[in-house]
Amino acid sequence: MEIEKILFAFMLTFFAGISTGIGSLMSFFSKKFSKGFLCGALGFSAGVMIYVSLVEIFAKAKDSLMVAHGNRIGYWITVMFFFIGILIIALIDRLVPSFENPHEIKNIDIDVSVEQNYDKRLHRMGIFSALAIAIHNFPEGLATFIGALHEPALGISIAIAIAIHNIPEGISVAVPIYYSTRSKKKAFWFSFLSGLAEPVGAIVGFFILKTFFNKSTFGIIFAIVAGIMVYISLDELLPTAEEYGKHHIVIGGLIIGMFVMATSLLLFSK
Repeated sequence: MEIEKILFAFMLTFFAGISTGIGSLMSFFSKKFSKGFLCGALGFSAGVMIYVSLVEIFAKAKDSLMVAHGNRIGYWITVMFFFIGILIIALIDRLVPSFENPHEIKNIDIDVSVEQNYDKRLHRMGIFSALAIAIHNFPEGLATFIGALHEPALGISIAIAIAIHNIPEGISVAVPIYYSTRSKKKAFWFSFLSGLAEPVGAIVGFFILKTFFNKSTFGIIFAIVAGIMVYISLDELLPTAEEYGKHHIVIGGLIIGMFVMATSLLLFSK
């Protein structure tokens, strides 16, 4: 496998991961950024992820598994691992307590009372949010990395979508730590480091899988990735976007995201 492809895939994954740090920086200037824009961006990200998962990634998984196992069995295996992907990320959500779970809806606005500045519960919330996000970012990093290895344009699309959805996760880490410590530096670094789990997940997954990488394992990984991305879109992105703004802005962003993804696939298809 070409070293240039591996480095490109890693850089995309790294870019997606460090977007949590962008979220933390936005939280320090929250009076200046538009919630309407953020909820539209989250809707856009969900549209990209849902469309690319169901139309592109699932299809590629099915094609690879059909070549390896025949049409009927290959299709069955694809569907099975798609739902296994959903089960994996759902179990991760289930194992993380809802108070610290970044996939659970909560108001992450900057308006927190001054009396809470040194509240240990806020600090604990920020720390556990960072750990929870790191756990969630492992499979997301693998998704971006494998997608970019197989097809650079697909990897770019996944990376952009995941980067957008990592921004509010970065805010959810930075805000409680900032208000419990009054340290922007600590808030930024906790948020930034939680996103580094994404490239770490990519590297770990790659070195574990590379020794037996073939049509079958590629198809299985892509089917799992499709399930994970659909679950994240439906369980996290859309509910969070609805929490931030108006329903029609979210749906508009969702449709535009699907349209942009569909157009890009048509333009760059071979």
